[in-house]
Amino acid sequence: MSEEKPEQTFFLNEPSAKLSPKQPPVAADSAVRNAEQKSDPEEELPHYHGHRERVRQRFQKVGHAGFADYEMLEILLYRSIRQGDTKPLAKALLARFGSLAEVLGAPEHLLREVKGCGPAVAFDLKLVAALTHRVIRSDIREKTVLSSWSKVMDYCVAAMAYESREQFRILFLDKKNALIADEVQQVGTVDHTPVYPREVIARALQLAASGIILAHNHPSGDPTPSKADIEMTRTIANIGAQMGIIVHDHIIIGKNGHASLKGLKLF
Repeated sequence: MSEEKPEQTFFLNEPSAKLSPKQPPVAADSAVRNAEQKSDPEEELPHYHGHRERVRQRFQKVGHAGFADYEMLEILLYRSIRQGDTKPLAKALLARFGSLAEVLGAPEHLLREVKGCGPAVAFDLKLVAALTHRVIRSDIREKTVLSSWSKVMDYCVAAMAYESREQFRILFLDKKNALIADEVQQVGTVDHTPVYPREVIARALQLAASGIILAHNHPSGDPTPSKADIEMTRTIANIGAQMGIIVHDHIIIGKNGHASLKGLKLF
């Protein structure tokens, strides 16, 4: 018998104002005028008084299409900031992270670095991100995945595009190409993650999967596949073929787009 070669491990990577002098006593008529001015409630209200209700009414009338991203985020922040103006924080978050998707995808510790974004705000933002992820995933579960390819891409982008570290994810499919399971097998660093081809196929066999879709992200945003990405995909596809498991594709996700190794004919 020939000596069994050790398992090869692949590492995915990617190419004070001054006080005024004491004033003399005011005249009686001046005192009356001052009292009248102070009694006017409109002049004592902050500029954003009634703003939330006006925004809610506008949303009910025109829907989200009539709102800018900062306004949508401003409304969302009403849930965790019960009083005050949330517009400055909404704009600060977008300025810090770049887009609404990146705000929701940002790690909680980075969200909390933005002034005004405390634990409650950061928690609510991550909760909304998780709910969005589940809504998209529910759209492909129990369906023929390969006939809903755009939804698969949407799901992978929502799940991985804004992660700060590389993730290696596998979608396991049955004989009808319906989704059995969606698992993150490895989490690496900002520019690589270890992948063990035999473990990938072993897990597919455990789940009685007939096919798999591989996916991982490039935190830099550039989805261009590296040499290691291509070699690892070919190795998994070769091992899978021997076990009757088809590798349908390997998708690389970035903030600036995505790449399909199958579409690029790289395996």
